[in-house]
Amino acid sequence: MPATILVLSGKGGVGKTTITTHLAYSLVSRGHKVGLLDIDITAPSLPRNLNIDPNTKITANTNGKWVPITVNPQLCVVSMSFLLAKQDDPIIWRGPKKQTLIRQFIQNVEWGDIDYLVVDTPPGTGDEHLAILQNTKEEDLIGAILVTTPQIVALADVRREITFCEETKTNILGLIENMSGYRCPTCEHCTNIFSQGGGKSLAEQCKIPFMGHIPIDPSWYTVERSQATAQQRMEAFRDSDASKLWRQMVESLNLMHNKHKALVEESALR
Repeated sequence: MPATILVLSGKGGVGKTTITTHLAYSLVSRGHKVGLLDIDITAPSLPRNLNIDPNTKITANTNGKWVPITVNPQLCVVSMSFLLAKQDDPIIWRGPKKQTLIRQFIQNVEWGDIDYLVVDTPPGTGDEHLAILQNTKEEDLIGAILVTTPQIVALADVRREITFCEETKTNILGLIENMSGYRCPTCEHCTNIFSQGGGKSLAEQCKIPFMGHIPIDPSWYTVERSQATAQQRMEAFRDSDASKLWRQMVESLNLMHNKHKALVEESALR
């Protein structure tokens, strides 16, 4: 399996799926092949973020394995959304059924020669999170990126996510404070409508890396509301302020990946 990164949040509505998408775009822009896996079984939203046709369905190859939906030669995606007969169909599943599907997503998908697998998770610390950890080899899992917003309630929830990572021995790659201010499209002044700095302060308190502040960028949300294809969105992202912020983050991730790989190889030689 490729190097796996989990994107976690203790609370919904913090922009975790957007962060997942931007991380994938950034890795692709650095020349990596990336797979996106959406394990938010009951509310899959990655395909919508990528503006993939809602009628798209996953097919199987001659070996009986599912084939991911291709966005471009360097990016592919798998989601529960591609298994639904109708997009309005509710997914009313108990934990064991979710766990079985996530195991299939890991073991029964022809991911090919991707370098990174980026996993978008639902909020909280439930069945989906345990299932992805149980079905991902320790040597493949680089760690988790935690996403919060500046509000106090979001910070309180991300503390639980940090504890979850500690108890499951999941490496925390860093914490991102999303929606950290509103950047005016005219003068580019950033107004802290939700306050700022709570994420960085929490990271310092918990002694985990702080990856940066990402403001609300209205120009990017205009792109997301448009009918632009996934490829067009990726091209628009390269020119966005968010792309500039992600460059340094991706460089840090590559360093962490190389360090993790070296430790795994050293352990195998013992």
